Amino acid sequence: MTRAALAIDLGGTELRAAVVEANGHVAAFAATPTDAQGGPDAVIAQMVALLDRVRSEAPAAEIVGLGVGAPGPLDPDAGIVVDAPTLLGWRNVPLTSILSERLGLAVQLENDANAAALGEWRFGAGQGTRSMVFITVSTGVGGGVIVDGHLLHGRRGLAGEIGHMAVSEQPVRCSCGGLGCWEAFASGTALAREASKLVESGGAPEIGRLAGSEPVTGRHVAEAARQGDGPALKLLDDEARWLGVGLTNLLHLYSPERLILGGGVGSLLPMMQARIEGTIRERAMSAFRDVPVVAAALGRNAGLVGAASLMLQGSP
Repeated sequence: MTRAALAIDLGGTELRAAVVEANGHVAAFAATPTDAQGGPDAVIAQMVALLDRVRSEAPAAEIVGLGVGAPGPLDPDAGIVVDAPTLLGWRNVPLTSILSERLGLAVQLENDANAAALGEWRFGAGQGTRSMVFITVSTGVGGGVIVDGHLLHGRRGLAGEIGHMAVSEQPVRCSCGGLGCWEAFASGTALAREASKLVESGGAPEIGRLAGSEPVTGRHVAEAARQGDGPALKLLDDEARWLGVGLTNLLHLYSPERLILGGGVGSLLPMMQARIEGTIRERAMSAFRDVPVVAAALGRNAGLVGAASLMLQGSP
């Protein structure tokens, strides 16, 4: 038998499950669209069905428990999802106890970005470090912080909401309701917003052509930029500058050995690296300028691998 753990990555759009071995290898995987409007009971039923499926696909695995990565805010010690804004009705849901009773397994809950940070630290681009920050840039901006070999939780597990540090006095409203958040300027949503404005004004015809009748997204910007389109390259340059501003703050706050960039927009790092590094050189104190910004190594599996590692290696 191979020692392994079950893992769930609970997203507002997609629900993903896996069997993960002790070395970080994903032995079985399944996914389904999340019934985000169905309430906790419906989504938990989806989780159980997916877990049964992956478990049947890895019969040789000795399952030691289940790790769950879920959107915050949540309380990992109490095992409660406090308020998941992308999931209808998910307020103060005792997810750990519900799943443990349904499955007859030990269950550990963690913020999804923290779980991804753990995955990268233990098995990905953060291996060998004692302190690192993982930043995921997609619809929003999230992250997880490892300091001196410990995952930073803070009060009620709410630490590490890096997307909501204020970076500007511009009155741009964030999804959290605040003004000037990093997420409001550097997320995939922000990139799409600025690209849409440019397309509507006639300033980005190639991006408009690629989008067609669909809403403009960061993917269209990236595709146009790869073709050398000037407006798309300028949009990515602006995106990289905002990323550099926030990354500089993270360097000063946590003094990591490495900054690890993941998520859909994070995967565009090769096209943004020069501007990101230039912004850091302009803004960071000299002692922090040599910290590398590197791409995440585990891709979309980071959260699953990290969640499983809670059961296989414990929470650092």
